[in-house]
Amino acid sequence: MRIDYDPEYTDRGSFYRLLTAVVVPRPIAWVSTVTGDGKTANLAPHSFFTVACTDPPIVQFTSVGRKDTLRNVEETGEFVVNFASEPLFAQINATATDFPSKEGEFDAVGVEREPSLRVKPPRVTSSPVALECRLHATLCLGNSTVVLGRVVHAAVQEDVLVDGHPEIHRLQPLSRLGKNEWGTLGEVKDLARIPYSDWQRD
Repeated sequence: MRIDYDPEYTDRGSFYRLLTAVVVPRPIAWVSTVTGDGKTANLAPHSFFTVACTDPPIVQFTSVGRKDTLRNVEETGEFVVNFASEPLFAQINATATDFPSKEGEFDAVGVEREPSLRVKPPRVTSSPVALECRLHATLCLGNSTVVLGRVVHAAVQEDVLVDGHPEIHRLQPLSRLGKNEWGTLGEVKDLARIPYSDWQRD
């Protein structure tokens, strides 16, 4: 037996919690930006995040509501997606705090930063991967804004590479689940896709 939920007749908060409990696991974009005047560096996690295009390379994250990250991206046209790794769990969660706009999360939480190569927002020093992005487009959808960023540079720590490729156990990705739940890597299964020609032979 199934329970039916009609979004037209369900409280918006309740339906939001339903969506975030069943669209799981969600990778986390730990997004760094700077204010338009360049005085404040902000850092915040966004769990509505994915690859939007591979050629050219474009990633996307969604801002639910108008937050500092979105305003900074609109003003400067730049941002960095820092990889959310398990050892950084406490800092990532802390940067989700609703600090005032002029109080940067790097300083408030004590996150070490390093200069980016192609954009003004800094990278998180301890994050194993940083994707430096320039704004490609934004799309407003109801109470949310989808931010599309063209990746102009990728910086990967050497110690997470195996034969030149990022290795999942070394990356130790974090993900968001429902409620206040977070996911870690867990069991990894390796299974290649089956070519149609193999189906024909069977």
